[in-house]
Amino acid sequence: MADLLGSILSSMEKPPTVGDQESRRKAREQAARMKKMQEDEKRKKVEFRKKMEKEVSDFVQDSVLQKKKYKPMGKIERSILHDVAEVAGLSSFSFGDDEESRYVMIFKKEFAPSDEELEAYRRGEEWDHAKAEERRKLKEQAALEEETASASQKRPSSPSSNYRDKYSHLIGTSAAKDAAHTLEANRAYGCVPVANKRDTRSIEEAMNDIRAKKRLKRGEEDTGAGSL
Repeated sequence: MADLLGSILSSMEKPPTVGDQESRRKAREQAARMKKMQEDEKRKKVEFRKKMEKEVSDFVQDSVLQKKKYKPMGKIERSILHDVAEVAGLSSFSFGDDEESRYVMIFKKEFAPSDEELEAYRRGEEWDHAKAEERRKLKEQAALEEETASASQKRPSSPSSNYRDKYSHLIGTSAAKDAAHTLEANRAYGCVPVANKRDTRSIEEAMNDIRAKKRLKRGEEDTGAGSL
């Protein structure tokens, strides 16, 4: 029984020492500070959002302004501004090489920046619409001139004269040689050109020749019979 009572007493939590009380107090103070910081951060976000909503609303109602550039701000502030701009129907972009120099620009939808304008902001340059338009026209003119020059080089050049006229003396000589060769071949093989086979006599002359041949043949037959 005594052993059981002793084990129970030994297992009971001992009264906190002075050092334990101090560490617990510090822990409670730190938790309170953290809570206050979180509440302050939340309050600042709410206030910043209200401020951005007011500025964005004024920007939208101003018919003269087309874009608005903000000073560099932190990542959380940029995120809030992007969200406010999206709700208002605006376009927003962040620019800057490092976190400390990052800033936001907002644009009205009808004046949304081109890719060329965005590239200029990313390079840290100011955008001049008039100069950009002049550069665009020069590029289009240069491209048109290049296309015209390329088309003229690809177009086949027409000969100044017909090749038959230019080489008529050679063609004529070749044709004459071919005709002479054909004539010799006809003579060698007893061939008569079709043009030479045509009978140019009239029908009456042809009939008279036929009758004369018949009379001649009949006379020869009669002479042969009389000799028998």
